[in-house]
Amino acid sequence: MFLKENIQLAVAGLKSNRMRSFLTMLGIIIGIGSVIAIVSIGGAVTASVSDTMAGIGANMIQVYVTPREAQNTTTNVTVGGNNMDESDLITSDQIGSFQRKFADEISAVSLEEDVGVGKVQDGHRYANISAVGANPGYREVSNVKMLQGRFLQDRDVKAGRRVAVVSDKLVSNMFRSRENPLGREVSMNASGWEETFTIVGVYKFERSGMMGGAASADKDVRTQMYIPVSVAKEQARYQNYLYFSLKTKSVTDSQAFSKKVDKYFSKIYADNSKYTCRSYDMENMMSSVTSVMNTISIAVAAIGAIALLVGGIGVMNIMLVSVTERTREIGTRKALGARSGYIRAQFIVEAVIICLIGGVIGVVFGILLAWLGVTLIGMKLTVSVPIVLISVGFSMLIGVFFGYYPAKKASRLDPIEALRYE
Repeated sequence: MFLKENIQLAVAGLKSNRMRSFLTMLGIIIGIGSVIAIVSIGGAVTASVSDTMAGIGANMIQVYVTPREAQNTTTNVTVGGNNMDESDLITSDQIGSFQRKFADEISAVSLEEDVGVGKVQDGHRYANISAVGANPGYREVSNVKMLQGRFLQDRDVKAGRRVAVVSDKLVSNMFRSRENPLGREVSMNASGWEETFTIVGVYKFERSGMMGGAASADKDVRTQMYIPVSVAKEQARYQNYLYFSLKTKSVTDSQAFSKKVDKYFSKIYADNSKYTCRSYDMENMMSSVTSVMNTISIAVAAIGAIALLVGGIGVMNIMLVSVTERTREIGTRKALGARSGYIRAQFIVEAVIICLIGGVIGVVFGILLAWLGVTLIGMKLTVSVPIVLISVGFSMLIGVFFGYYPAKKASRLDPIEALRYE
C-alpha cells in the first residue's frame, strides 16, 4: 500500500502539471531516444553488411595498392592519389602471372572499373544505371545470378566489344513484357560518356540496403550495367588497376592465402618506395566495419549521456520546485505523524516515475526514429531488447540519483516552520 500510494500521488502530481512534467522529461526522452536509434540503425547496417559479405562468400579476398605508411593498419584502406603514377598500379600481366602461379588455390579473379552513373534511354523509356567494367571472373566472385543469355567472356574483353549484361529491372523498364532483350541495342550515357551497347545477358537484381536503397520508386532504382573492363578502361584515368578481387577455392584457407598474396606482391613492389599491395579477407573487412560502428556507437552514447545528464539536472530542478510548492503539505503530513523516510520515499518515487515515463517515451521515439532511418536506406529494423531494458532501467536510476537530494531536503523540513511557510 505504501508504494501504491506514492505512485498514485506521483501520477496525480504529473497530471496536474502536464506541460511542466513533459518539459522535465524532454532531456531523458532525447537521451534515451538517441541511444536506441543509433544502436538500432548500427545493428541494421552491421547485419546488412554481414549478409552482403555472406552472400559474396567468406573466401573472397581484395587486393589494394596502398601507401607504404598505411600498410600496417587494419582498419583503413587507402587507394589512389594525385601523385600516383601508372607504374605504381597493378598491371594485367602481373595479375595474370599471379593467377597462374596460384591456380590450385584461386577459383576466380575479378577485375572491375567504375565508369560512373547515368541512364539508358530510348524515347520516354529510361533506366538508371551504374556502369561497371568487368571481366568474366567478376560473375563468380560477386555471385551474379544470370537469368538470360551469358555473362561477359574473355573474347569480349580482348576485342573490346560493345556488349553489356543488364539487370532484369532495366529490362522491365526498357522493353515490353515478353520481349526478348538479348541482341537489342541500348544507348548509355554515364558520366558524360555516350555509347551504344548490345545486350548479351540479363542478371537478377537483388535489392540491398547498401546498394539501390528503398527510398526510390521501383522504376527509378539504379542497377549495375556490366561492360567489358577493357572498354571501361578507355574512359579511365589509369589503364592499370588500383585493386582487384579474388575468390579462393573451398579447400583453401583464406586467411593463410591472404598472407601468401601479401608476400607475393611485396616482391613485385620491393623497389617502389611509396606504394605496396595489401590483401584484405572477409574477416579483416568485418573487423573494420565493426570498429567503425563501435566508434560511432560510443560517440552517440556519449552525446546521449550528456542529454541524460541535462535531463537528470532538469528532474532535480523540478523536484526542488515541487518541494518548495508543497512545503505546507509536507508540514501538515509530518505534523500528523508522517515519518521522514515516508516523505523522502514519496519524492524519490515521483522522480523515478518522471524518468520512467520519459524513458519509455524515449524508447518509442528512438524506435520510430530508427525505423524511419532504416526505411530510408532500405534495411530491416533491428531492435536490441537488452538495450531497451537497460535504457529504461538506467532512466529509473537517474530518477533515484537526481531525486534523492530534493527528497532528502523535503524529509528534513521542520513541521512547524513548514506550516508557517507562505
